[in-house]
Amino acid sequence: MRGVRRFAQMGLWFGGALVLLAAVLIGIDVVMRKFLDRSIGGADELAGYALAIGTTWSLGAALLDRAHIRIDSLYVHFPQKIRLLLDVVAVVLLVGFFGLILWHGLGVVGQSWTSDSRSQSALETPVIIPQILWIAGLLAFVLVGVALLIEALRLAVSGDLQGMAKLISTRSAEEEVEDEVKDLMDRQTREGNR
Repeated sequence: MRGVRRFAQMGLWFGGALVLLAAVLIGIDVVMRKFLDRSIGGADELAGYALAIGTTWSLGAALLDRAHIRIDSLYVHFPQKIRLLLDVVAVVLLVGFFGLILWHGLGVVGQSWTSDSRSQSALETPVIIPQILWIAGLLAFVLVGVALLIEALRLAVSGDLQGMAKLISTRSAEEEVEDEVKDLMDRQTREGNR
């Protein structure tokens, strides 16, 4: 799982960089419109591509960090084995849903390739370029999800229910507090080293 985590982290950085670049581009476009009465043509189109691509590439890291939102009002009252079963079902459904999106997205990418589709903006972007990056992010997420599911099932078979819970269950309040304290300590250590 270490390699999967490293891969997902790289995807997260890539996705975050795209979203940040989109925000900078939009900011520059707004300032130019206000003060120079000019615009960067296609800034909104490029920002839309960046958001779609950045989101898909960030999904895997969110899954591994257990950062996806789940409603757990009743979940916390169930015994651990039922919670773990529900966790496995949740991961299967999430990965399966994105697998369907990937499958149908491949059809869209194939159609764009054969028809040489271009955006209807001034940029006339060949849509295959952002679509390939988007579909690659979806594929990465599905592969990360499958690897996570395999590891969770391996832990279940070996009887390590605590390890399985730390891998796929919702984060407990204690874990949230531990992470916050660790982040605070890391920040203080970094500031002390300056």
